[in-house]
Parts: sequence; C-alpha cells; structure tokens
Amino acid sequence: MTRRRKAPAGLLLTPGAGSGADHHTLVAIQDAVAPLPVARVDFPYRKEGRKAPDRAPKLMASVLDDVATFSTGLGVGSNRLILGGRSMGGRMCSMVVADGLAAAGLILISYPLHPPGKPENLRVEHLPRLSVPCLFVSGTRDPFGTPDELEAFTATIPGPVTHHWVAGGRHGLDGVDAEICAAIAAWLAATYLPVS
Repeated sequence: MTRRRKAPAGLLLTPGAGSGADHHTLVAIQDAVAPLPVARVDFPYRKEGRKAPDRAPKLMASVLDDVATFSTGLGVGSNRLILGGRSMGGRMCSMVVADGLAAAGLILISYPLHPPGKPENLRVEHLPRLSVPCLFVSGTRDPFGTPDELEAFTATIPGPVTHHWVAGGRHGLDGVDAEICAAIAAWLAATYLPVS
C-alpha cells in the first residue's frame, strides 16, 4: 500500500472558460470535502464582466495571486494546497505547478487535452513536469480528449496519476456532481492522511 501524504490544508478551485466560481460542480465539491477549507475563485475577465478569457500568462498570474492569498490566510505554504478545477481552470493550475509552484496535488475535471476536432493542437507540453499526485475526472465522450488520448499523455506525468471515467459523459459532465464528488473523496482518502 502506498504511504499516504500529509493532509492538505486547503483546496483552491477554478472554473472553466464559460463559467464562474459559483458553478454547481465547484460548489458541490466544496460541500463534499468539508471541513477542508476551499477557495472558489474567478479569473480577471469574469470579475470584469467579460466573456472572452484572457491569455494564459494573465490567467496563470491570477492563479498565483489567488494561491498566495489563500495560503497566507490559512497560514501555510502553497505546498499544503491542492489546486484544480474545471477544464481551462484546471489546466491553468496544472501549468503553474509545472512551472514550479509547490502544491500538494491537482484535481483536473474535464481536462482540455485539445480543442474539439483538433487533436493535433495538444496542450500537453507541461505534463512531464508534474510530480504531484493528480486526479483526472473526465467523461468517456469528451470531445476535448478521448480516454485513450488522455491516458497516453498523462502517462508522461512523473507523479502518481489517477483517472476516474464518467461513462457517457461529455465535456460539461452535467448531472453527475455526486459521482465527481465521490471520486474526489475516494482519491483524497487514498492519497492523503485525514484532515484533522
């Protein structure tokens, strides 16, 4: 049995490109992981009332700012936080961790491996630089990446990788919040010591 890691001190959740921090899945996750502290955050373009996402460097800088605020408020380093979120938000979290931000783990829901219909436009360059435990929750019919594609590229991640496949699920994973929360709870229990 793999030795479990120190309990995380908090979970930072980011939304996908077309939604905000109040997305029902993020709210459900927050409720499911209680009493673990959770910060659900919005990207700058959402705060400014714009629909089009900013470019990756601005999104990544926003994640770093939110992590700094959250970790300071909890009185811990970023290495005690799990980061993640839906689609684009999870991808941004994975990129800042790959670029050197210390974290306890990543939860990546509907990871956008490539744009729909464009499997050649991969978003995987940073994956070999992830050494933290990673949970990928994806639908088996997600046009942003098939199970075979996702498993092939996540095999390049040096850290421990867990996949949870939602049968028949598409990118939005609508109507399966309970399944997503159960998968996250099971992964947390298997990977980390209990939150005290």
